Amino acid sequence: MGVYDIPASYNSLVVCGDIHGEFKTLLYNLKRFQVENAVIVVAGDCGIGFEKPSHYDQLYRKLSVSLEKLNLLLLLVRGNHDDPSYFDGKRLDYPRIKAIPDYSVIRFREHYTLCIGGAISIDRTLRLEAMWSDKVKGRTVKNLYWENEHTSYDEASLSSLKSSNLKIDTVITHTVPSFCYPLAKSGIGTWLTMDSKLEADLLYERQQMDKIYKHLKADLHPVESWYYGHFHDSHTEYIENTRFTLLNINELKVIF
Repeated sequence: MGVYDIPASYNSLVVCGDIHGEFKTLLYNLKRFQVENAVIVVAGDCGIGFEKPSHYDQLYRKLSVSLEKLNLLLLLVRGNHDDPSYFDGKRLDYPRIKAIPDYSVIRFREHYTLCIGGAISIDRTLRLEAMWSDKVKGRTVKNLYWENEHTSYDEASLSSLKSSNLKIDTVITHTVPSFCYPLAKSGIGTWLTMDSKLEADLLYERQQMDKIYKHLKADLHPVESWYYGHFHDSHTEYIENTRFTLLNINELKVIF
């Protein structure tokens, strides 16, 4: 568990839904809404890993001027459309853009935000078929899917929050517990037909999130807000005194 202490030079903490590699769109929206002196947390599906490592060096050079001018820091949470190997806190670690590990904690003023990535890709069969097709045809195989994309319940990391006396009041994840919106699997019937293991894996994914939620509640963390992406929709609901907010693609919300 790593703790990211946010310097006093940043005035606000903002969360964003999936961006799917569209960093220029994210920056455009931040400029459009006049977001400055802020830390932006992308709640997964950042689109990291589909390109060669050199691509991200070039991307950072293009974005860094504006990020510095606006005094913005981007913290990236792992989604199912991200290569988990980049989210170790070291591989993608620029001054203004950082891919943070699962179970990282952001300390902003007196607030503590827990970040946990991962989810199951409903389109994994199609992505694997595309990779296999490239291999059979002798073409360069581009990474489109990573088997360790799922969310993991890490009991030790959660317990360390209590032993470190860190009180989590905000959670940012890519997917969400089973009792939260969306409850139905409408719109994914085709994917369920193509992938015989998908329904069971989706159920297991949400059950892992249930364990995370129950652990936080059992340890008396004052979780007031929970933000997530993944489902490409906007929705807010209150459950047991926690506000759960689903963010649509490129949707921005000020946390603090």
